[in-house]
Amino acid sequence: MCGIAGWYDKNLGMRSVQDILSSMSETLKKRGPDDGGIMIDGNTALIHRRLAVIDPVNGRQPMTKTHAEKTYTIVYNGELYNTRELRDELTAEGYSFDTKSDTEVVLTAFICWGSGCLERLNGIFAFAVWCSETNSLFLARDRIGVKPLFYYLYDTGIIFASEIKTLLKNPLVKPQIDSQGLTEILFLGPGRTPGQGIFKGIKELLPGEYAVLNSNGFGCRRYFRLTAHEHYSDTETSIREVRELITDSIERQLVSDVPLCCFLSGGLDSSIISYAAAEYMKRIGSGAIDTYSVDYTDNSRYFTRSLFQPTPDSEFIGIMTDAIGSEHHSVEIDNYDLFIALTQATDARDLPGMADVDSSLLLFCGKIKEKFTVGLSGECADELFGGYPWYHNKEILFDDNFPWSRSFDIRRSILKKGFLPRGEEYVRQRYSDTCRNTEKLKSDSRLDARMREMFSLNFYWFMQNLLDRKDRMSMYNGLEVRVPFCDWRIVDYAFNLPWSIKAHMGREKGIVRSAFRGLLPDSIIDRKKSPYPKTHNPLYFGLCAGRAREIINDPTSPLNEFIDKDGVEEIIQHPDKISSPWYGQLMRAPQILAYIIQLDHWFRKYNVSIV
Repeated sequence: MCGIAGWYDKNLGMRSVQDILSSMSETLKKRGPDDGGIMIDGNTALIHRRLAVIDPVNGRQPMTKTHAEKTYTIVYNGELYNTRELRDELTAEGYSFDTKSDTEVVLTAFICWGSGCLERLNGIFAFAVWCSETNSLFLARDRIGVKPLFYYLYDTGIIFASEIKTLLKNPLVKPQIDSQGLTEILFLGPGRTPGQGIFKGIKELLPGEYAVLNSNGFGCRRYFRLTAHEHYSDTETSIREVRELITDSIERQLVSDVPLCCFLSGGLDSSIISYAAAEYMKRIGSGAIDTYSVDYTDNSRYFTRSLFQPTPDSEFIGIMTDAIGSEHHSVEIDNYDLFIALTQATDARDLPGMADVDSSLLLFCGKIKEKFTVGLSGECADELFGGYPWYHNKEILFDDNFPWSRSFDIRRSILKKGFLPRGEEYVRQRYSDTCRNTEKLKSDSRLDARMREMFSLNFYWFMQNLLDRKDRMSMYNGLEVRVPFCDWRIVDYAFNLPWSIKAHMGREKGIVRSAFRGLLPDSIIDRKKSPYPKTHNPLYFGLCAGRAREIINDPTSPLNEFIDKDGVEEIIQHPDKISSPWYGQLMRAPQILAYIIQLDHWFRKYNVSIV
């Protein structure tokens, strides 16, 4: 994993702006602490910062290759999980390789097949290829959107980067936000509309999208989207196929030339990954797998069971570590450190995020990085296989709104009267557009058709936010985190599973449970879904309340323009009155106040102006 950036301007020689290029590169240093490079070719520059994982010695970038009298240069951020198969196929086509790196395989695949290479790549990636002779720039992002790629297009060129902060180091890109950006942050945040970069003029390539800039102009094209087709396998066959797909994805993602570990919460998804990794390590004679879990100081004293968080992880982690014989590490996060890291998490995301759900992951990844460079994590199984409560509660399921943020009341309550009067309408339009564009079959029942819509909503919205969170918090620490459930083959398979099979035995993620029953302990298989752990310690709420109160009473706060002081004070005084989360399952009173803290920090740190 790495950080990439670039700049093309038909009227500007890049050697005259090397100081700007260096500043842009510096912002990516946390993503790529091991090495860096800049290629300048006339009016084009490519920037790379490297976190060395595969072929550390020979995989330096930007990487250049010449074929048929054309010169191609790539900057690439990602991991390819079918490297060996593609290298063999390309060798048979007559191509040769100088390194063992997947970077060279991706570049050679592009040289051979052009944009068609994307349909052959199995991995997580964002990359750019510049061809000197044709003066063309090619940008691409993986099918699922695991790796980010933002860009700023203007009359005479384009600037692109893995992170927004990199774009903002270029004087052409201003830290401005308009009413649309404000609506995104205040009515959809911490989620955001696919392709939106919040700052005015900044866009993001969509999952499964590529772009080309050449003499004909600039254009984007989708090469992957959720596609409906019939599912012909019966239940038992489907169970076997799900097990094979998940296991194959995990094993492909265990390839690394640097130390690797697994995240383990004791939940179904991380337990499956840790189990498969442990079995694989035994098979190749590599010894025990290392696993990591996270908790908070004194959390056991204050844990409260709820519909969304019925059991603490600590009851189940030991069961799994004993079952697989892993070398386990438990990370305990101090609540004060969690509070302080809210601003770091904002810097990592370049936007206000999921509050302490972000900052805890940032701190957790920092501890893992002390010993490891690569980790495997269980994100996205819930979105793909119906793990969330909103898939199973009929009242929520058929509600005409995003299921993770059903009410606008709490959002409206902290805004000044009349501010962004069309905010609710904006959100409902985004929701309805997603449902309307979801592909369905004529044979789908009413329930299966709605489940396709729910899948699409979760895939393009909620899941993207979690992937953004995972990428930013981990790469801020120079830690590469892989997400085996995000294999595009699993996504395509799961989208087309009839609900009766997906919810096998009437359970959330029922087919996944059945696929691994007998391999994992029954208590893990039968455990009710429980989300990423959050702190329940009142100390954290007190810290957030104190800082939020300082902000709303500070006449210099940029939030004064739109935040209602009385509305925030009401949350501080009566936190238990919040009936539904701000976002997802975990963002209630402490996290809403933390979001306000992040919002204030973001406006100040990024010098954001409203236009």
